[in-house]
Amino acid sequence: MKGTKPQLREADEPVTEAQAPDWLAEDARAEWDRVMPVLTERKILTDADLGSLESYCICIGRVRQMEAAIQVEAEPEMMLKLIRVQDKAMASARQLAAEMGLTPVSRSRPAIREDGDQDSTPSPLDVG
Repeated sequence: MKGTKPQLREADEPVTEAQAPDWLAEDARAEWDRVMPVLTERKILTDADLGSLESYCICIGRVRQMEAAIQVEAEPEMMLKLIRVQDKAMASARQLAAEMGLTPVSRSRPAIREDGDQDSTPSPLDVG
């Protein structure tokens, strides 16, 4: 597979448009507005994925909010707490982004195969 990017598999019933939930914070809503067109264009997002997208946007929003707070915080102990919250949000956002194909590495992985699209080469692990 070196040098070849796999085709993304389209969802059976992809989401073609969805508005950000009203309750999302401003930074989270901005991230929703940024990534939603990309995900709908790829036709890989389903209704079942919207919760993960919400969580991803919340995490990115939190990263941005914590960065703004860190930049104005003077107390070292509070700054350390803010950095820890930001670090956790970054890790969660990275995991969720990978799940939705929003990272370069996740986009380069092979797509999940359909049952009828399996490789005909027998596996050495097959018994029988």
